[in-house]
Amino acid sequence: QVQLVESGGGLVQAGGSLRLSCTASGGFFSFLAMAWYRQAPGKERDLVASISTGGRTDYADSVKGRFTISRDNAKNAVFLQMNSLKPEDTAVYYCYAKTLTSFPYWGQGTQVTVSS
Repeated sequence: QVQLVESGGGLVQAGGSLRLSCTASGGFFSFLAMAWYRQAPGKERDLVASISTGGRTDYADSVKGRFTISRDNAKNAVFLQMNSLKPEDTAVYYCYAKTLTSFPYWGQGTQVTVSS
């Protein structure tokens, strides 16, 4: 059983930056594909960025060039560096993990609020 704990959310003005962290425990982190999702009020949960076990990254079009996902296998952690934040980035951000054969694991979420 993998446990995910996010941190780093908060309130920031438009144009500012935040760095989200997600620490995993209870599994072999290097075998986990990791991702960040977000869910705004009244909307579906959407994929923001993902990183494979080999370090391949992928991003939603809306965040390309502004967000960067990275992982540190030695620290069992994945990060989301968010720059040039916009009010439309306001959402609860969730950490996601999955192996090839497991069910997906989710963190509890961290709130990001971008004021205009």
